[in-house]
Amino acid sequence: MSQPTYALYQRALQMPFGKRLFSVLYARKARYFWTVRPQVREVRPHHAELTIANRKAVHNHIGTLHAIAVCNGLEAAMGLLAEATCPAEQRWLPRGLQVEYLAKSTTDLLCVAETSEEDWAREAPFDVDVRVKAVRTDGQVAVQGVIPIYVTAKPAKG
Repeated sequence: MSQPTYALYQRALQMPFGKRLFSVLYARKARYFWTVRPQVREVRPHHAELTIANRKAVHNHIGTLHAIAVCNGLEAAMGLLAEATCPAEQRWLPRGLQVEYLAKSTTDLLCVAETSEEDWAREAPFDVDVRVKAVRTDGQVAVQGVIPIYVTAKPAKG
């Protein structure tokens, strides 16, 4: 059994415009994600991709995507990866965000989150460093980094 968000994504894929519908639902559930209007492209264990548009509403003073908007997109991708990868009997919580700004974010961005099976092949509790990057449409990596998450067993209901 998978996490609820990933199960919803898999059901949405069966519908017309399912990815678009899921993108809206995901961004509305985690309300702050709505500021960057993420468009989910792919979600599977150990990998998630979404795009964020280069819109004036999320520009900084020099007319590029604001650094925090980019981080918001990266965190949204990380959350999708964690939901697709974390076993149903476990839960995850981000511990921080460590990024490097490598180039101006002058275009729409592809936000990618990745881990490996080895990263998750431990008994809870444990930490996973989710590797993230934001790539411009010309292929240049604008931002890259790590979002560490803490994975624990879900508490018993009762």
